[in-house]
Amino acid sequence: MALELVASERESGQSAADSPDSTSGDALRRLVQGALAWLAEHQNDDGGWGDTEKSLSNISTTMLAHATFRTAGDGTTYAGTVSAAKRYIDQAGGVGALLKRYGKDKTFSIPILTHCALAGVVDWKAVHPLPFELACLPQRFYKTVRLPVVSYALPALIAIGQVRFDRLKPRNPLLRLIRSAARNRSLRKLAAIQPENGGFLEATPLTSFVTMSLAGMGLSNHPVAQRGVEFLVQSVRDDGSWPIDTNLATWVTTLSVNALGDDLPQDDREPIRNWILGQQYQSLHPYTGADPGGWSWTDLPGGVPDADDTPGAIRALLTLRSRDAAAEFPLAERQQMTQGIEWLLGLQNRDGGWPTFCRGWGALPFDRSGSDISAHVVRAMIHWGQHPAFVEQSDLIRRTRRAVQQAFDYLQKSQRNDGSWLPLWFGNQFATDDENPTYGTARVLAAYHDADRLVGEPARKAASWLTTVQNGDGGWGGAGGVASSVEETALAVEALIAVIPESEAVGRGLEWLMDRVDDESFAEPTPIGFYFAKLWYFERLYPQIFMVGALGAARRHFASTAPDGRPRSRPKTMRQPAFGS
Repeated sequence: MALELVASERESGQSAADSPDSTSGDALRRLVQGALAWLAEHQNDDGGWGDTEKSLSNISTTMLAHATFRTAGDGTTYAGTVSAAKRYIDQAGGVGALLKRYGKDKTFSIPILTHCALAGVVDWKAVHPLPFELACLPQRFYKTVRLPVVSYALPALIAIGQVRFDRLKPRNPLLRLIRSAARNRSLRKLAAIQPENGGFLEATPLTSFVTMSLAGMGLSNHPVAQRGVEFLVQSVRDDGSWPIDTNLATWVTTLSVNALGDDLPQDDREPIRNWILGQQYQSLHPYTGADPGGWSWTDLPGGVPDADDTPGAIRALLTLRSRDAAAEFPLAERQQMTQGIEWLLGLQNRDGGWPTFCRGWGALPFDRSGSDISAHVVRAMIHWGQHPAFVEQSDLIRRTRRAVQQAFDYLQKSQRNDGSWLPLWFGNQFATDDENPTYGTARVLAAYHDADRLVGEPARKAASWLTTVQNGDGGWGGAGGVASSVEETALAVEALIAVIPESEAVGRGLEWLMDRVDDESFAEPTPIGFYFAKLWYFERLYPQIFMVGALGAARRHFASTAPDGRPRSRPKTMRQPAFGS
């Protein structure tokens, strides 16, 4: 809808002179019509939409799509599409259902309702006002105020807050005065934090929300809106759709390196290593205020350093170096990795766990500790502290050991009674409450293995839970009774190989994975819950990466020898061919 609002203004001639051919009103309208056709083609039978073509319908995406058709459709071509969507929304509960879906976190509900209000299908009174004037405060004050959005969402705070203020002024005269005075200054802040390619977080949704808000105030010719439009034009897919995120290059690269391990060809290691090192942030992030030293999920300018990609990068850099070659570890590389460790130490929450982006911003989900993220940080710190290249940094190693102990205290407290852990980032749309305890438990169990803590009760309960929820076909879904997927089966198998490798559960899981190789379905991705299972996407590399990790772990384990010198036994259900060279 952002392009439709901009196109309407440009077609009226208000800013046509400033628009290159690719962003003229006619060009944008062609993109809008292609997007409408794609949406209509992918509407589910119940009248709603999910976040991907593989997803179940949900109230959020359906309200967004319905509002888009109401704004950009011609009223006849897609009349049936609009009617079916309206029926779904009414049956699901409308605005009330949307607010219930997100609870206290306004990060997504406010932009969605703004989108709908701009389309005229929701009253502006339903849109919670955002205090965009807070963007005028110095960066150091952000952590002392309880913003109603997550820490990375400053662009939305400014743009959506302003369009809400433009359409519905507060009754308080002092607040009206303050916000009126803050408009130009906060817009300058918005321009200052926009990446050079125009894409906030390299994400279509956030960039669109910002752009449509500016256009909704008659500011489609504002530089921020113009750069936002250029980003959207450049990131459209050939089929007329847009991805949620345009690029996960850093994340999938480090995942791939860590899954391949010693199988990664030697000639490929140096260029990959140099590329990863080049992605580390070396300056204060403009709107999360993150210190230098972290890594983002992408190599594009709109990324934000976080506590999942940073340990992934550190682990990958260690994987790319020999464990015994301390003398060959360049000083500059060691310094960058040490900076990354210190960055992670500075992010640890008081409860001992790690949040995603920023410590101390409040109680919203991204700022709370997550079991999967904390486990990933723990693994990186353990591997870093054990490498001979860093043994002389005794003070920092002591700090990491304290941090790791605090993290395990947090993990023990956050373990559920059945032995599982819930992850912060990954969900399963077929599980109860869209949760994915299989992912969370597998990730945390890997940290217990790396810390040599498998004999304790938390690890035993976790392994027992994983075996209990294994499906009859030998695979795993996001929870017990959920259809098996390559992603979840591979993660469960890799975790259990470290704990009970000769078990029947491992053997059956490996058989399931090898069957997927035999029928060539191992590369078929499944939707993954993102943003606490309230936003869905799928990544085509995940099933392949996780499959490589599981089969590689199995091969390494069963090709080694037991303490008595004999070859390790294999589960009787395991086929030999998967573990050849």
